[in-house]
Amino acid sequence: MQASTQTSIPSTPPTLADRFFVEAMSPAFREDPYPYYERFRGPTPLLRVGETIWFALGHADVTTMLRHPNLSTDESHAATEAERAAEDPNRPRSLLFMDPPDHTRLRGLVARAFTPRRIDELRATTQAIATELVDAIAAMAGPVDLVQAFAYPLPVRVICALLGVPPEDEAMFTDWSRGIARSVDPSVLRTPAIEATIEDARANLRRYLGDLLAARRRQPGDDLLTALAAVDVEGDRITPREVVGLAQLLLVAGHETTVNLIGNGTLALLRNPEQLALLRRSPELVGPAVDEFLRFDGPVQITQRVVTQDMTVVGCPVKRGDEIMLVLGAANRDPAAFPDPHKLDVTRDARRHVGFGGGIHHCLGAALARMEGQIAFATLLDRFPHLELAGTPERRPTFTLRGLETLPVAFA
Repeated sequence: MQASTQTSIPSTPPTLADRFFVEAMSPAFREDPYPYYERFRGPTPLLRVGETIWFALGHADVTTMLRHPNLSTDESHAATEAERAAEDPNRPRSLLFMDPPDHTRLRGLVARAFTPRRIDELRATTQAIATELVDAIAAMAGPVDLVQAFAYPLPVRVICALLGVPPEDEAMFTDWSRGIARSVDPSVLRTPAIEATIEDARANLRRYLGDLLAARRRQPGDDLLTALAAVDVEGDRITPREVVGLAQLLLVAGHETTVNLIGNGTLALLRNPEQLALLRRSPELVGPAVDEFLRFDGPVQITQRVVTQDMTVVGCPVKRGDEIMLVLGAANRDPAAFPDPHKLDVTRDARRHVGFGGGIHHCLGAALARMEGQIAFATLLDRFPHLELAGTPERRPTFTLRGLETLPVAFA
């Protein structure tokens, strides 16, 4: 009998993107992604990691591309089939993924309701919430999970106050927010179970906000949802679907990121006791320190742009449909922009960080995030003169949004 032969099928070698995202799912990466970023930082501004995928890690290059008029956040322009998913007609479009003129129109209308004055009006509310939370923490015996007791409830209560969500519904908002937050991770990191959780959270939140919007139209209140519903500039109104989409964005972008800012920043201080001591001695540094926390271990690690036409950007030729992953976490640790970038320094002028994005998509809630962060850290440091780790913190299983699941602390 003749021996059978077997034809070997050549396997496709893994791309750099494959390797990166495999590593991104590891506990070591989740704990500290910054050494991994350094392995991908190279001599060229853009690193090709797939046929149509590039990485940008340099601060100057990321800053340029955040502002480039021919780079889009709309994934429907992408060359890869996975990114060109059909739009769900029932799902509100997010301002994050719109281009002009739709983005210009909607952001301009929102800005008329989402004013600095409204943020200032929230300052006293934020301080009252922070004080109430630290009072409750002080009454607890033993170690406390600072994420559960402070970092999570503070921004969710603030964003609910901003939107006009009744206090009794805040717990539901927290659950939905955590579900939707997984949607900003790259699709390769999302399992079918995660996708189902995302869709369930979106549907529940969409129904809730639709009902709340209808109630505000019948009986206006002194809140942002009422203000958005009432926007009418030269006959151009925001549709109910657009209001719901904006409220969803504000919930995740205005809540989840601030949770992570407080948690990541507190952990950074606890791991750098000399900086914690300096901040206690010089509380006026709390304002600048918030920007340093955003630079050092930011809540948002990556964002994406899609090329809309064949061109050269930061000296590299790219084609229409190519996707450029802007690694904000790497840009914020770029030694060309920040001397000794892996060191936490609360005296550093870190305002050039890219944690809030840039260009037309610069974070609409940046002033709110800074205000909440300043009050959160100032209140914690003032109330608890002896703050220390009481266990091993646990990271959340997310990539784009980087934060803590738990942060055990003691007040010895």
